[in-house]
Amino acid sequence: MKEYSYGGARALIALHEQHMRSFLETWRKAKKTGVTLPQTTDTAYKSMEALLWHPLKSSRGYIIWICQKLELPDPNIDSMPVIEQIESSADAFLEHLLERWDLPLREIPEERFFDRTYTSNWDAEYCIEAMLEHAVMHPIRHEFQLLNLMKSLEGKKK
Repeated sequence: MKEYSYGGARALIALHEQHMRSFLETWRKAKKTGVTLPQTTDTAYKSMEALLWHPLKSSRGYIIWICQKLELPDPNIDSMPVIEQIESSADAFLEHLLERWDLPLREIPEERFFDRTYTSNWDAEYCIEAMLEHAVMHPIRHEFQLLNLMKSLEGKKK
């Protein structure tokens, strides 16, 4: 990872990468152990493939949103693979995604990360730093859920 004008951005981008990789690894373990997702109307949970697709799509959206709000060039992230192909294309897409995350924010001065707020795609107000923090927490939350589902499944097998 290259140097950043604002070390906080560098840290959050590194944490985002770490937790996206960890989520993918945990997702694979959960799928292999036969985890089933609870019934819900939330489309992100309609299948294990949808649950893999959702954080990847969200991560793509976060950095595009950040670049738009900071009036930076489009990070040129490939379109999302279709859900039916997400498992086989997840590694390559994640590598591409993380590479594109590492580019745009290197030269942005510290004050631009929290000097104002912007309306998110879901109508909540975020400064850029808060959106980066949100991007870090998103895969953590989904990984936490999968770990708990695996523990529950393990408990039922005993």
